[in-house]
Amino acid sequence: MHADAEQRRKLESSLRKALENDEMSVHYQPVVDAHEESVVSFEALVRWNSAEHGFVGPDKFIPVAEDTRLIIPIGTWVMEQACAEATNWPDDVRVAVNVSGEQLIEPDFASTVIRALTASGLPASRLEIEVTEGIVMHNISFVAKRLQEIRDLGVSIALDDFGTGFSSLKYLQTLPCDKLKIDRSFIMNIGLSQDDSGDRALVENIMRLGNSFNLKIIAEGIETEEQAD
Repeated sequence: MHADAEQRRKLESSLRKALENDEMSVHYQPVVDAHEESVVSFEALVRWNSAEHGFVGPDKFIPVAEDTRLIIPIGTWVMEQACAEATNWPDDVRVAVNVSGEQLIEPDFASTVIRALTASGLPASRLEIEVTEGIVMHNISFVAKRLQEIRDLGVSIALDDFGTGFSSLKYLQTLPCDKLKIDRSFIMNIGLSQDDSGDRALVENIMRLGNSFNLKIIAEGIETEEQAD
């Protein structure tokens, strides 16, 4: 326990200097149309290559960033970088940015989005904001109001990691969402084991649910032709 606490303290100390030391970078994961196989958007993913710790996975540094609220300046930086980068892409390709609950509760979060769009010149229609179920479950009415402010700007909203938390139809009824993302944990076993009927059934039912709410569906983690089919 002491060793874990000491490691976390060192990570936090280094993370406070990561942006200043230019140790952060943004990678872009493509989202592909299932029928035409054309790229329709990219998801911006922040990565940290620490001078002291080497490459630190997001599963390690994101929780530290959220607990210390360093996720706010990091998240703002990622949004600014993503919007600026997207202006170099074709006009029909969008960029998706993950938003933490800590960012969402900031009173000026909408202004942060506006500043990123204004500075880059990216149209609001080409930006997508992704939120996870974990954010929603704490205060659904507040989150719905804050997301509606963003959506009113012309930015689209995606509900990420659907099915991994306390999934509720109330989320889909209440939140101003445009897209539903099926978590990769439901996709990764399809075709890789003889008994994948449970995963297939879950994916099919999540798709039916999303379609009934007129939401676009994104399936994460497709690696094989069978999964794509």
